[in-house]
Amino acid sequence: MAAAGEGTPSSRGPRRDPPRRPPRDGNDCGPRDRSLAALGSIQGYGVYVYPNSFFRYEGEWKAGRKHGHGKLLFKDGSYYEGAFVDGEIMGEGRRHWAGSGDTFSGQFVLGEPQGYGVMEYKAGGCYEGEVSHGMREGHGFLVDRDGQVYQGSFHDNKRHGPGQMLFQNGDKYDGDWVRDRRQGHGVLRGADGSTYEGQWHSDVFSGLGSMAHCSGVTYYGLWINGHPAEQATRIVILGPEVMEVAQGSPFSVNVQLLQDHGEIAKTRGHAPHCPGACQRVEQGCAEFTDVLLGPPPPGYHPFLFLDSLHKKAGGRSRGGLHPRGTPPTTQEPPGGSRPEGRATEEQAAAAHLGEYVLMIHDLTTPPFLGRRLPPAFKHLRVVAKRAGQPPHVPEEGPEASSSWQAAHSCTPEPPAPR
Repeated sequence: MAAAGEGTPSSRGPRRDPPRRPPRDGNDCGPRDRSLAALGSIQGYGVYVYPNSFFRYEGEWKAGRKHGHGKLLFKDGSYYEGAFVDGEIMGEGRRHWAGSGDTFSGQFVLGEPQGYGVMEYKAGGCYEGEVSHGMREGHGFLVDRDGQVYQGSFHDNKRHGPGQMLFQNGDKYDGDWVRDRRQGHGVLRGADGSTYEGQWHSDVFSGLGSMAHCSGVTYYGLWINGHPAEQATRIVILGPEVMEVAQGSPFSVNVQLLQDHGEIAKTRGHAPHCPGACQRVEQGCAEFTDVLLGPPPPGYHPFLFLDSLHKKAGGRSRGGLHPRGTPPTTQEPPGGSRPEGRATEEQAAAAHLGEYVLMIHDLTTPPFLGRRLPPAFKHLRVVAKRAGQPPHVPEEGPEASSSWQAAHSCTPEPPAPR
């Protein structure tokens, strides 16, 4: 049956293509089908409905075969429209799948997208680039339904090889991919200004890499599952258990950032937006110098723990701050009977004698990798100033033994009286 194809008689009847697959001329009807025998003489335009009633062809014919431009319609609403060569879908065309709603426009070979084309997805997004056997293969440009854009290499329908990705949140990645995941070497430039360059595995930082965080923190070292292998977990204020400072005298506070195992988390970097009360951490250490405690703010009424001195003095303190018999200072209301003088002015600008809690906060902004260190506390005691007493300086901490780096910015909070 030359009209339908070069089929061979068989006791099992005519061989048919599976439903939904574009038919090939000669494979749909047996050679004894007289209704198709006349197709061998068809030239030009014609319409043919296949015996299985699933396919319908409208278009050009040559020697009884689909040849030229035509449209093959499927019963479920799918269709192909484009070039046919000697009964096969071959050349430029457009294929629509009713089940998924996707549409491919481009090059076809033996009924399959092959070469270069554009795939439009019903769920949103599109792909333009090289295809093989209907799948993304080679170089292409993909926009997903969320508007994220990828340009680079594909294999087996997945991002694979070198490629660039613009994410929905504004982050940009340029580097290696393995089966739709970032893996190998790559650079991520965050929308917030942070940059990571180094090794990746399964879509997270893994291996050696460096990060320049938008807060000013710079970390270089080993990463595991998206986190620094050795990073600071707590802030420690150096010095004795109870720090004693003289009233009205400046003093220093030294802090360290420690890892879980007690080693210093060495740091480097800068903090360009650090406020005046904030100190930059360098190599895991920070020092606050010339700290001077002022009086409580207006309307602030600290409470005082009665110690042996208060008990001996007896009576109640003036204003709840000094035991009876202690000479009042300018903590008295203005206009009091005490004459003004330099000593009085110094005391007025200083914190009251007593017990305080000093707090150090991590103010890295925005937080490094979304996490801030918990605050550190130190017991502070303000005592009467003695003549010639030098300011208190905390003891130095142990030498650093870690070569990894992470950075934070810290600031002290006004001590709370106890």
